[in-house]
Amino acid sequence: MHLAYPAVLAALLFCTGLYGVLARRNAILVLMSVELMLNAVNLNLVAFDAWLSRVAEDTLHSGQALALFTIAIAAAEIGIGLAIVLAVYRNRGTSDIDRLRDTAEGHDPDATGRALPAPAAGEKAEATA
Repeated sequence: MHLAYPAVLAALLFCTGLYGVLARRNAILVLMSVELMLNAVNLNLVAFDAWLSRVAEDTLHSGQALALFTIAIAAAEIGIGLAIVLAVYRNRGTSDIDRLRDTAEGHDPDATGRALPAPAAGEKAEATA
């Protein structure tokens, strides 16, 4: 098999993952897109290892070993990432990245851009500092 077939498939996987990272707002979908990108890298590592070992008659298989290392790192990343997303969801009630970014910048997480309603008759307006 030519090296071009897995390389094109890996490029398509990587582009799909990149689109998912840039276009999605849900943190879990972003993590899944990062996994797609890592799988594309693993496919390239194994394909180039098989191609180079056939050409140079090398038996080290360093590309496959590096792919296994990348899979282990990806598993740890998804475990920690999901734990963080679940903790943030419990605290904030959303996993929308745009709203989480606003809270990280110091904005009010419930701010909608609308003015607060005027106090009803008989209620005192609270002073905000």
